[in-house]
Amino acid sequence: MHPMLTIAIKAARRAGGVINRAARNLDVLAVREKATNDFVTEVDKEAEQVIIRTLLEAYPKHSILAEESGALNQQAKSEYQWIIDPLDGTTNFVHGFPQYAVAIALMHRGVITQAVVYDPAKNDLFTATRGGGAFLNDTRIRVSKRLLLKSALVGTGFPFKQHVHIDAYLAMLRDIMQNASAIRRAGSAALDLAYVASGRMDVFWEIGLAPWDIAAGALLITEAGGVISDLQGKDGYMNSGNIVGGNLALHEALVKKIAPYLTPALKNA
Repeated sequence: MHPMLTIAIKAARRAGGVINRAARNLDVLAVREKATNDFVTEVDKEAEQVIIRTLLEAYPKHSILAEESGALNQQAKSEYQWIIDPLDGTTNFVHGFPQYAVAIALMHRGVITQAVVYDPAKNDLFTATRGGGAFLNDTRIRVSKRLLLKSALVGTGFPFKQHVHIDAYLAMLRDIMQNASAIRRAGSAALDLAYVASGRMDVFWEIGLAPWDIAAGALLITEAGGVISDLQGKDGYMNSGNIVGGNLALHEALVKKIAPYLTPALKNA
C-alpha cells in the first residue's frame, strides 16, 4: 500500500471515531446553517481538525483544501494538496440516518493520486491509488457490468444549494425515471460515487457539487474501471461540480439522456 494512502486511511479512521462517538448523542448536537440547506456541526469541525493534524504531522509541507477550513498551508507551495470532506452527508448525520462518510483525496500536480472514502457507520473503507486499482475493505472492486439503462440502479443528488438548476434537473429526473430500473437519492455524494465504484449502484449524476464531494469518489470509479465526466461527457467536473459516473455503457447512456435538458448555465459551468 502506498505510504500516503496509509496516512489518509489513518486520518479517515480517526475522524470516523469522532463521528461515531458523536452519533451516540445526537440530541445535544449543535447545528448551524452555513447557507440555505447547508449545515455544519461541531462534529464536522472536530473531524476535520483530526484529519488535518494527522496529514500535516506526516507531510507538513503539503497544502490542504477542506470543506470547513478552506485552503490551508498554501505558503508551502507544495505539489501535493489534500482535499478533505470530514463528514459528507451532514444532514443525514444530524437526523440519525446512517448514510454519510469521510472523504480524503490527494492531488499531485493537479491529478488525483490517492483516495479514501470511509463509512464509519458501517465500517466500510473504500480506497484507491492511481494505477493500483480500487478496493473495499481490501477486496478489489469493479464497476457494474450492466449495459442497459432500463436495468440500472441510478444514483443522484438534488441541486438543493443551486435552485436555479431545479427545473433542468427535474426534467432530467423525469426522463431518466421513466427509462431506468430505479433511482436512489441517499444524500452523500462521496459515498454514492464509492457505491458506483463497487457496483452497488450502476451509474450516478448530480449538479453543483464541491471538489471535496467529488475528488475521492472520482478516483475510485476510474480505478474500478469506470468513467467519470461532467454532464457533457467532458473533463471539467472538478471545476463545474456537475458529474456523471459509471461504467462506459451506462455513462454514455446517461450523458445522452441528460443532453436535451442542459441549459446554457449548465453548459458553460
